[in-house]
Parts: sequence; C-alpha cells; structure tokens
Amino acid sequence: MSTTSLFVSLAVGAITIGSLHSLAPDHWVPIAAVARARNWSRGRAARVAFICGFGHVTVSVLLGLLALMFGAQLFQSLGERMVSVAGLLLIGFGVAYAIWGLRGAFVHRLHGHHHHHYDHVHDASRASTWSLFLIYCADPCVAVIPILFAAAPLSAVETLCVVVAYEVATVGAMVTLVALAHSGAQLFKGKWFERYGDSVAGALIVATGLMVAILDW
Repeated sequence: MSTTSLFVSLAVGAITIGSLHSLAPDHWVPIAAVARARNWSRGRAARVAFICGFGHVTVSVLLGLLALMFGAQLFQSLGERMVSVAGLLLIGFGVAYAIWGLRGAFVHRLHGHHHHHYDHVHDASRASTWSLFLIYCADPCVAVIPILFAAAPLSAVETLCVVVAYEVATVGAMVTLVALAHSGAQLFKGKWFERYGDSVAGALIVATGLMVAILDW
C-alpha cells in the first residue's frame, strides 16, 4: 500500500472512530443533563461540550504519542484503566450533584425562594464545567493508539492531519449530540423540574456511569 493510500485510509478510519465512539451516552449525556439542570443556553452547552471533548481527545492523542515512544502495551493498559476509572468518576460526580440538587430543593422549599447566596458562593455552573472537563480528560479513547502506530510510515504532516481528523470528528460529534439533546431537553418544563432538575441530572449521570462501569467490567 502506498503512503497516499495509507494516509487516506487512516484519515477515514480516524473520522469514523471519532464519530462513532462519541455516540456512547457517556460522551454527551452528562453534559446535556447538567446543561438542562443549570438552564444553560444552547451556545454555552456547546462550548462546554467543546472544552470537554478537546480534553478527552487531547489526552487520548497524548497517550498514543507516548505509546509510540515507549511501547503500546503499557500505555494501552493505562488508557483502559483510566476508562474504567472514568465510570466511577461519573458515578461519584452524579451522586454529589444529586445530593447538592436535593439540598438546594430543600432550601428552596424551606424558605420559599431560591437561595441565591448559596448559588453565588459555590458558583455551581463553573464548578460543574470544570468537574466535567476533568472527568472527560480521565476518559481517553484507546482506539487512537493503533491508529497512530499505523501512521508511523507517514510524514509528520500527514500524521498530524490524521490526528486533527480524529479530534475534529470526536469533538464535532460531541457538540452536535449535546446541542440536539439540549433542544430535546427543553420539553421538560414545570416547577417540579425547575426544583428537582439538578437531582434528576445527577441521577441520570449516575446511571450513565453505572452503564460505563458495567460495560468495562
């Protein structure tokens, strides 16, 4: 196979893998759930998805580059362990977020209004964004490692193009799915959801984390 054919094949493979693996619920459900609970605009939800996706794919590529330099087995094993831990991190984040939501709902019910001072001090939206970012960074896609190994005969520019194709496909799919989910989530309205939305989002994130943990068992 010529290097040109190899480059095209790997680029198509990177785009396919990046797009398809982003369909997994853990890539977009947590972001969409928090976005609805925090009443983020579609633009903000998309920006958070972009940030989380960028962290996710960048760690994946870094693992792949380290595997090229020091050996695939070690870093593929490390990546798989990080993936299994990511499920537990999602569960922990979901539980904490649900408890925080219940506390806020209780305070609201007790005082008959939102506890704005509590929200301001803890800056829930900012904390949620950074928590999600760190969780996605801890959840790399180890499938990129064999792609980078296969790209070894290519030039540095061609390899970079394959990496960019993978990153654009992954991040683009995550942003698109979050935007679509954001539109669908707007159907859930009412006082009950506004009061318990954070708790519902936390429970949904826990369910997603449990699914990831079970599948990676």
